[in-house]
Amino acid sequence: MHILVFGKDGQLGKAFKALLDVVSPTLVNKPVIQYVGRSECDLSHPDAIRNLLTQLQPNLIINASAYTTVDKAEIEADLAYAVNAKAPEIMAEFAAKNDASFIHFSTDYVFDGEKYGFYLEDDIRHPLGIYGKSKALGEEAVIRVFSNSAKGRYAILRTSWVYGDGSNFIRTILRLAKEREELKIIDDQYGAPTSSDWLASVSLSLALNQQGDLVKFPSGIYHAVPAGAVSWHGLASLAVESALEAGAILKAKPASIRPIRAVEYPLPAPRPMNSRMSTDKLQSILALYGGHFSSTAQSYNDSNKDPGFPHWEGMVREYVFKLASDGVI
Repeated sequence: MHILVFGKDGQLGKAFKALLDVVSPTLVNKPVIQYVGRSECDLSHPDAIRNLLTQLQPNLIINASAYTTVDKAEIEADLAYAVNAKAPEIMAEFAAKNDASFIHFSTDYVFDGEKYGFYLEDDIRHPLGIYGKSKALGEEAVIRVFSNSAKGRYAILRTSWVYGDGSNFIRTILRLAKEREELKIIDDQYGAPTSSDWLASVSLSLALNQQGDLVKFPSGIYHAVPAGAVSWHGLASLAVESALEAGAILKAKPASIRPIRAVEYPLPAPRPMNSRMSTDKLQSILALYGGHFSSTAQSYNDSNKDPGFPHWEGMVREYVFKLASDGVI
């Protein structure tokens, strides 16, 4: 078994390494694992991707890399399309030809956010900006490649508002809360904050069994976010509240975080107002095929009664408490 993880320097890539460092020694069939970042393989160069895949011959490809600078994508469209659309197509082509598994991550930005309620996997894509359009094209390319092959399998995991070991909204808010007594945060855009550690564990539970063999899960798109939803303002308020409970010294307090509308904070790229996504499909698949690589996946898959995914709030609190204990805030 050979696992190749793209995006080793990002939040999700780091989460996969941390998880696999713990999991891989426990597997009967211990995999060879390699992590690559931009210095090892520039995903804007198709031949570099093809050469690496040919050289390494992975059985499981995890694409945790992406062009995610949403606003900058509006002026770097070619780069965004190369990394978010063409690169996953090339990875999919290798997997489909060589009977490998491919785990690819997408985003709530493939939707326009105008739907009332939770998005389903087969809802029509209607991205608003270049970032979302590039990710939507990546999804379509992966599906197209595998539709023409009887080999391999793929999972496109759509997620939202990811945080982990790196720059993210929560860390930005806590930094600003140390500098300012008042913050103004958007309160009419909703989504589910997603821990990169949790996302990695759910993904690995889909891809591998407890022996370390590939799971033959059904190919398709799956939504992978925790339960519940919140606005950016609600997330900022909880982050500050949790940091204060953990003993952090902040100038801003939850009561001094003012809610504003998105139109009051214009940005170069439009954002979906509603990023809530149903996870029923992924939960059902994990119940049948999951490899049990986290306490969350274990409790879920061992249950005869579907308890659902954990709520976002508890994981955010835990994340902020750890930032405080590590001296980051």
